[in-house]
Amino acid sequence: MAMEGRYANWPLILVLCGLLPLDTQAGRQMPKLSDKKLCADAECSHPILIARALQDYYPQDCRFIPIRQGQLVYVYAMLKDQGNLFWAGSVQGSYYSEQEARLGHFPSSVVEETHALMPAEVVVPTDKWDFYCH
Repeated sequence: MAMEGRYANWPLILVLCGLLPLDTQAGRQMPKLSDKKLCADAECSHPILIARALQDYYPQDCRFIPIRQGQLVYVYAMLKDQGNLFWAGSVQGSYYSEQEARLGHFPSSVVEETHALMPAEVVVPTDKWDFYCH
């Protein structure tokens, strides 16, 4: 009994020291937002349109990307099953801060289309990687 009490706090100590990761959403499958998506091609590799953010958007989980008002978003897919409520795309960081492009989903209501690039005519089934948190 004394031994159990003695080692009971080791997992907490390892987490606090950064040696044992906390259980996060990263690296796991999240629930699907849709079974189908509309894309410009079968791989969804070409952007459909460019949109500008009407407002800031703070994501609810790791499937989504944060967007700042005025930022440009390249839209690659429109999720089909729920009335195109969610789109998938990328946001490029600002020149002086983050340079990495961020990929993910966002509500279509937080952006306005500025440039149509290619028609979204190809229906593609979503797969587990569409909603996998990295």
